[in-house]
Amino acid sequence: MSGSARFVDNDPETIYLDGNSLGRLPGTASSALEHAVSVEWGTELIDAWEHWITLPHRIGDLLARSLLGAPQGSVVVSDSTTVNFYKLACAALDARPDRRVIVTDRQNFPTDRYVLEGIAEARGAEILWLDSDPIYGPTVEDVERIVDNRTALVTFSHVAYRSAALADMKAINAVAREAGALNLWDLSHSVGAVPVALAQWRCDLAVGCTYKYLNGGPGSPAFLYVDPALHAELRQPIWGWFGQTNQFAMGEGYEPVPDISRFLVGTPPVLSLAATLAGVQSIVDIGIESLRAQSITLCEHLIALADEHLEPLGFTVGSPRAAAERGGHVLLGHRDGLRISIALREVKKVIGDFRPPDGLRLAPVAAYISQDHVTEAIDRLASLVASGRHQRVDPQSRRVT
Repeated sequence: MSGSARFVDNDPETIYLDGNSLGRLPGTASSALEHAVSVEWGTELIDAWEHWITLPHRIGDLLARSLLGAPQGSVVVSDSTTVNFYKLACAALDARPDRRVIVTDRQNFPTDRYVLEGIAEARGAEILWLDSDPIYGPTVEDVERIVDNRTALVTFSHVAYRSAALADMKAINAVAREAGALNLWDLSHSVGAVPVALAQWRCDLAVGCTYKYLNGGPGSPAFLYVDPALHAELRQPIWGWFGQTNQFAMGEGYEPVPDISRFLVGTPPVLSLAATLAGVQSIVDIGIESLRAQSITLCEHLIALADEHLEPLGFTVGSPRAAAERGGHVLLGHRDGLRISIALREVKKVIGDFRPPDGLRLAPVAAYISQDHVTEAIDRLASLVASGRHQRVDPQSRRVT
């Protein structure tokens, strides 16, 4: 089955370039949900928990071996990215009690920044903010200048949510480890878009969502990774019964299991996990190396067309031009970016999204976007802006941009 045939497309005239925010519906997801509802819930009832209860680990292991370059038993699917980020950031700080400094960048994804600010306020920690390049993101040299023996945690996004800058995880981890700090990465915009090698790059901790390039569905549960060497050492702050030793003994006192399960909290959302498994499997079946190669081709085509047709209309490319420095989407800057993004969707049926202050994000996701799609999308965008039609759009007309 071809990559595009694996996904539902009910409107061939619409060009969907927002898979970096919400991936398309996999063709297998509806039947997976129907089976989970009608057969498992409807027929097996509570006996279905005998296999439901392992879903967070089964999907985690699939992610680990196929997309994250991580050992089995080091990844679980649970909660949201924000909650997982909170759990691991707190655990990292507690593991370095003599250090109170967190290093991150002002361009990091907002939820990560907000969580860190809350943790710092609650625990009396200090955040050292990197003012990294808005296109290229944090560099090894940036980190070397700021990390020292006071640093407890170094944390960045692997692919920048705005510019798509691809950070040098391996080199940054080496700097953090040399200083005795732990590292924590947000993989939300990289998993399923670029190859990741957590074990090889000596990653300590990572989180990521499953509803973007992994096509797990709106609000599908996130995942977290913990280096097995740290399982017994780290103790996360939300003590729930799914992390408890001998869970169904219902005993007194909290004694976390010694493996990755100690980072679980409460009952897993089974129906969401059924869709998540279908989404992850759809990407695994295509193969990340193939997807990455095609993604590079599509993004380079998009940039070349932007240079030729959009630059004269006031656009700039706000992403790194070198493929090795860029993830799976491209940012186009324009002073009327918000109006253009809304009009492009409503008038020209090209769906991207907008990120302040002026960025139109377009993601030619290789699993279901072709070079012809990219060409047509840029043609429609150029036609829209040349006509001035976007000027008639109310920039406050949409809550979700």
